[in-house]
Amino acid sequence: MRKSFYSNGKLLLTGEYLVLDGGLGLALPTRYGQSLSVTETNTSKLEWRSLDINEKIWFHTTFELDPLKPTVESTRFSAGENDNAIVETLSKILAEAKKLNPGFLRGEQGFVVETKLDFPRDWGLGSSSTLINNIAQWAMVNAYELLWNSFSGSGYDIACAQHDRPILYQLDKEVPRVEEIDFNPPFGDSLYFVHLNKKQSSREAITKYRAIHFDKGDIIDKTSEITRSLIYCTDLSDFEALLQEHEKLLSDTLHIPTVKESLFPDYAGSVKSLGAWGGDFILATGTVEAPVYFKEKGFETAIRYLDMVL
Repeated sequence: MRKSFYSNGKLLLTGEYLVLDGGLGLALPTRYGQSLSVTETNTSKLEWRSLDINEKIWFHTTFELDPLKPTVESTRFSAGENDNAIVETLSKILAEAKKLNPGFLRGEQGFVVETKLDFPRDWGLGSSSTLINNIAQWAMVNAYELLWNSFSGSGYDIACAQHDRPILYQLDKEVPRVEEIDFNPPFGDSLYFVHLNKKQSSREAITKYRAIHFDKGDIIDKTSEITRSLIYCTDLSDFEALLQEHEKLLSDTLHIPTVKESLFPDYAGSVKSLGAWGGDFILATGTVEAPVYFKEKGFETAIRYLDMVL
């Protein structure tokens, strides 16, 4: 018997960091995501294979099921990885899923699990969140609970994994509030997602954010209002002004220069950080010549908004 699951990737257009504390964020499920297939076996073991976008195995290990623990030294297929850390992370997610559903991975049944990413692993579109949501579907548990019991985060990425349209996301007394919206800017062909050639650690970024002391209520009110204004924007120049206002507020709060100030001061359009500042994707406004500018700066991946977002 074989089961298959799929989860969408994510991009957070507004509300980065502040969604952790109840800020309103505009989040975008992406056309790229991760699949997980489960095939039953009679081995009483769990064999795990992770494939990259080229269908090359980059991680492989096997678990005993009772108790749940790795049985053999994991095999590394890609350089620069800490296999022990990967095994520990996967073990923790599976163990937490088992706590939420004691019947999960119980009995004499074995499994072969294969995951496959639709996007390069350094893109930061949610390799962890899509994995957690897929495991939650398999284990029949609440994906938000699985996320929070395993790691940390606001949960907006789980919401993106589960929805096929742009969403407004907010934590209300630690309860996720998700609203699908019609966000289809008429100037979508003037928007590009540019990858900064490095993957940012969300956990490290959250830790740094938590160490900053500021008036959260004031900044949350201001960025949430920007979010509400953005979703109704029909004019590109108004949209750009809102992006710049959001960037300035977060820059002043985080004590970090905006990405435009630090990397693209001569760029004619607007540039906005997405998610954890300093890595992954940015949003840029511009003409069809925009990708040429970024490639000349050494950033080869510039994807049209319409090709990225569901």
